[in-house]
Amino acid sequence: MMLASLQSNIVFLHRSIRNFVKKILVLCPYPENCAPSQRLKYEQYFDSFRQAGYQVKTSSFVNKRFWKIIYKHGLWLSKACFTFTGYVKRIYDLFRIRRFDVVYIHLWVTPLGLPVFEWLVRLLARSVIYDIDDMIFLGHSSNANRLLQGLKGRKKIIFLMKSSDSVITSTPALETFARNHNKNVTDIPATLNTCGFDAKTEYSIQGSVVLGYSGSHSTSKYLHSIEPAFEKLLQIKTFEFVVFVVGDSRFRFSNPDIPVEAKDWTLADEHADLMRMDIGLYPLTDEPWVYGKRGGKALLYMGAGLPVIATAIGTNFDTFQDGENGFLVGVTDMEDWVSKIVMLAHDENLRRKTGVAAREALEKNFSVEANKDKYLKVIASITKRKDR
Repeated sequence: MMLASLQSNIVFLHRSIRNFVKKILVLCPYPENCAPSQRLKYEQYFDSFRQAGYQVKTSSFVNKRFWKIIYKHGLWLSKACFTFTGYVKRIYDLFRIRRFDVVYIHLWVTPLGLPVFEWLVRLLARSVIYDIDDMIFLGHSSNANRLLQGLKGRKKIIFLMKSSDSVITSTPALETFARNHNKNVTDIPATLNTCGFDAKTEYSIQGSVVLGYSGSHSTSKYLHSIEPAFEKLLQIKTFEFVVFVVGDSRFRFSNPDIPVEAKDWTLADEHADLMRMDIGLYPLTDEPWVYGKRGGKALLYMGAGLPVIATAIGTNFDTFQDGENGFLVGVTDMEDWVSKIVMLAHDENLRRKTGVAAREALEKNFSVEANKDKYLKVIASITKRKDR
């Protein structure tokens, strides 16, 4: 009798704990630790979620094999097969959604067509948080997949904004847009987990000045926009330089005389690549898409303690204080780009001072530690609402 009673109590306790622990299902486009839009946003907070008592399960539409080819030109049959696999995975997700207390959606549930899967997720889910970090409703597409632009489901974004229990944005422009569709909007910037992410301590330059750019295939156009500045640097010949591009191994300028070293991004090499850079470059162009960008890559420069030169546009005004923790230049002012690069290239103390200030600003405003409570507050607020 005592043994039976003890077993019954253990079963009851196990069920009570299981019911008490809240479960989160993350529906996202890409695998973990791959895409900046995920890696420099909510993925960094999974440990904080678990420490707060939540169980986290992720389900990416794109698997790791698909990720390796998704931004390569052609390979349409492979891409079609992997896309079909992604839809099969989403059907499986629909059958298990009711096991979770929160469904956390980043960007979309499925990439193409009308918001059918988004509607089904909303119908089945206990509660939904929608996370958006870019103005994808404008129809942006990579060059490699330009043919699919017309098939992308822009209506999905509006539906998810309207139907979610809470929306998380990453810039003031996105927040303003989202508030037209949902009153429960929280703006949380892209951030960097500074734990174990060391900053530069050596600012001397040996040999060529390394002008660093961290981006992707889809953002390489921004570096192309300041090509005239590099041509000017070639003409004045005050120092040797190389443009070090991380994220697009095929990158080349139209002027072959501009020295370029380009490689693909890997998580394993990320910190070492940043340490190679002497100056971080963050150029942008004046277009609507840009106002939805928080500049996660620029935060990597700041975390590495690099002096940063950035275009004076959008959220860069919030991220950088010109002349203190970075330098802002006009959108089309190539002369200013040249003068800022030359100034930093010739002044080790200025590189150090600006880089140290950038790291301090990051830790204060754009670190995981500084922002984790914002995420936890959003999750707690909707789970409490549903428990009532």
